Amino acid sequence: MSVVTWKTAVGVALLALIAFGYWKYRQPRFVAGERLPDFSFTLESGQEAYFSQWRGRYVLIHFWGSWCGPCRNENRALARLYAEYRERDFDIISIGIEQTRQAWEQALMTDGLVWPNHVLELDRFDGPLARRFQVRAIPTTFLVNPEGVIMGVNLQPVQIEHMLREALEGT
Repeated sequence: MSVVTWKTAVGVALLALIAFGYWKYRQPRFVAGERLPDFSFTLESGQEAYFSQWRGRYVLIHFWGSWCGPCRNENRALARLYAEYRERDFDIISIGIEQTRQAWEQALMTDGLVWPNHVLELDRFDGPLARRFQVRAIPTTFLVNPEGVIMGVNLQPVQIEHMLREALEGT
């Protein structure tokens, strides 16, 4: 093997290792099939809540930000899903990864996020829930079944809808 070929192979391997490390770093803490441990948080209303209060329902834990273009696009689809499935044991808990309250409040209104379960973390990715879930990129979602087991992580809205329809309607 020539020196140039050897250096190229080492360079490619090093780049692949760096890319894998970056990908791994951005992965959230919990994975599909895992039981989500109970945790507490304060809703925007000021009410202290525990995730276990939602046992018996399908819950989407949704990390997003007003400054995140892909999040804002996803929000509209999630608002539609909430309107369709909220009466059938489905809730959303949104965690805003933000720098300012004003931008977050405006995005809630603009995007039609009408569900009551909102959490604001002004420390961006250093907030308590972002750290607990090891969220380092948004949007990040966790779809959890009524038993508290994660059904899927970082699902697209169409995938969430498919899983909800299958679980709630049997189709």
